[in-house]
Amino acid sequence: MTRAATLALLTAGVLVAAVGSLFVGATALDARQILETLAHPHASGPVAIIVWQLRLARICVAATVGACLALCGAMLQGMLRNPLVDPYLTGVSAAAAAAIAIAIVAGVSVAFTPAIGFIAGLGAAIVVAALARRGSGIDPQRLILAGVSLSMLFAAVVTLVLVRAQSTSAAGTIVAWLAGSMAGRSWRDLALTAPYAALGVLLAAGTARALDALRVGESRARAVGVNVDRAQWLILGASSLLAASSVVLAGLVGFIGLLVPHIARRLVGSQARLLFPACAAIGAALCMIADAVCRRIVAPAELPIGVLLALIGVPAFLYLYLRPAGRAGAGG
Repeated sequence: MTRAATLALLTAGVLVAAVGSLFVGATALDARQILETLAHPHASGPVAIIVWQLRLARICVAATVGACLALCGAMLQGMLRNPLVDPYLTGVSAAAAAAIAIAIVAGVSVAFTPAIGFIAGLGAAIVVAALARRGSGIDPQRLILAGVSLSMLFAAVVTLVLVRAQSTSAAGTIVAWLAGSMAGRSWRDLALTAPYAALGVLLAAGTARALDALRVGESRARAVGVNVDRAQWLILGASSLLAASSVVLAGLVGFIGLLVPHIARRLVGSQARLLFPACAAIGAALCMIADAVCRRIVAPAELPIGVLLALIGVPAFLYLYLRPAGRAGAGG
């Protein structure tokens, strides 16, 4: 099968996952009800609210989160030439988690917590970039060390906040957010985050050629005319925007950014022009399916998506990482 055909199948898989997710929820709906409601977007009534305001909005949020994390993981793994790197390496998620935890305990309105998390996440990325700066560019080893160090610091802050708030209702809210969930997300949340995610995607697309060169080393990239320093800053900026967008929308959703790039490389290879759309499609489909399973598996309760992805992500990643690439299909 050609790689173009593989991309077409992956795109079709996203549509299948989205349609299937529309049928999952506390209220049973048949295909006729869903199709009639989709055909009349301005209709009123309980079914229209369920389909348009609850399920479809949640599906779009899940797809956005999955695509953002997968793209972010692919860029960082390529730039750092490290298959164990995930989107949260830059400290974005830990900083956002700490800021939102503090905001919840302080009684800040829920309407402002996403903005607080977004600002804190981007601020952490800037600090990490400053610590990792080498001349006019970014030192990959310094970036990893700075990101891990700041992540541990912010994780300690979250723990301290939880200890201080353990006798209040805020502790449960913080834990639920840290575990990751699309519950309660609406079109408004998506609209507020979409511009930043879209900018991250545009920046990512602009780094495709440079990323292909960086995969084989900085010296070779410079030899073929790539401005390595500029490319590194663009990749870090794009990945920070994408990671912050996903954290603000759904909390901490792990393993998608680590696992999906490995799957995509096996299917379409390592060229960014094929890898990016493959990662976005697989990430979106995986996140939608995982969210649907979380809604169904312990209904009427809901399993945090971070828990489910950890349960299936660890063995899946170990299998993909330890299995020789030659036995799994397309390589780099």
